[in-house]
Amino acid sequence: MKLKVDNELLVDEFFEDTHLLGIMAPVESHLFVWQINQGLGFDFRINDDLEIQLNKKSRTYFFKVYEFKESLRTITYYLYKNHCDGEYLLPEFKHLDYLWLTKGEALTTTEATELHKGLLSIHHVQLVVELTNEKIKNKQHLIL
Repeated sequence: MKLKVDNELLVDEFFEDTHLLGIMAPVESHLFVWQINQGLGFDFRINDDLEIQLNKKSRTYFFKVYEFKESLRTITYYLYKNHCDGEYLLPEFKHLDYLWLTKGEALTTTEATELHKGLLSIHHVQLVVELTNEKIKNKQHLIL
């Protein structure tokens, strides 16, 4: 008997309690993360254990993932770098530089609005857009 991984189920379960934003900010990730931490009061840190590896065109691409866990709530924020050496984590969103995933306890409408406004207030940020699950073709690339 062969056991088969149900990727659709895996994707559905991972995205069950998430909120995803796409960010256009043409700036190096270390500077962008520093600006978020300083300007919005987060404490994102790179998590090498979460780094995503994609194999394309007989090459391996590495996509950085930064993580911040709130201490008083069951909520974790992830910031993914969307491109690496001309390849994209989500190729359907090539114009986006970063992907911001909130997982766990749902943000209130006010918190989501404040986060959106806060991100737009950061220098270099040109666009912040909410990404719905229906628009994302390569969801499995974001699973940690």
